[in-house]
Amino acid sequence: MIGTTAFDDLLSKRDIINALILKHVDAATSTWGIKVLRFEIKYVLPSEQLIDFMSVQMIAERTKRTLIIEAEGKKQATILRAEGRKRAIILEAEAFKAATFRDSEARERFAQAESRAIEVISNAINRGEMQSLNYLLAIKYVGAIQRLATSENEKDMLMALETAGAINAVSGLKEIVKFSTLEPDKENTQN
Repeated sequence: MIGTTAFDDLLSKRDIINALILKHVDAATSTWGIKVLRFEIKYVLPSEQLIDFMSVQMIAERTKRTLIIEAEGKKQATILRAEGRKRAIILEAEAFKAATFRDSEARERFAQAESRAIEVISNAINRGEMQSLNYLLAIKYVGAIQRLATSENEKDMLMALETAGAINAVSGLKEIVKFSTLEPDKENTQN
């Protein structure tokens, strides 16, 4: 019976095998008036070939577990990297969305301020206050020159502008500033 039992079963199911042997031994000895109460396999001596096989099997099993653990680790690392890239893309998109919204808000506020400034200047021109027009032209002129001067595409700037007109526009700014700093009483007396 033990010779036909697999070695793994012999080690793992020792209680069952002991009970089976006890039953057979007790049946065989009962005719002699002997009652066997207990039977236990204490020691099993496997053959050298079986020991070598078990050693190879144990190494193979450990190698298999190692490969599975490494594969699981690589899988987790790949998943974590993918989740990290996904989160980075989401955060980048959210940052772009927020920046675009702020930029849009800023442009809208600038447009409202520009509209209000043009309205004020238009009302001033309607009242005959031409300094407001000079102020608007000077601001636009200075802004255009600034954009040209700070352009990355151009290293040299040649301007075929009427120099006297540019100087008059800038000096018009001086007059506007002087005019706008006058007290309300003096302003009324000059009109």
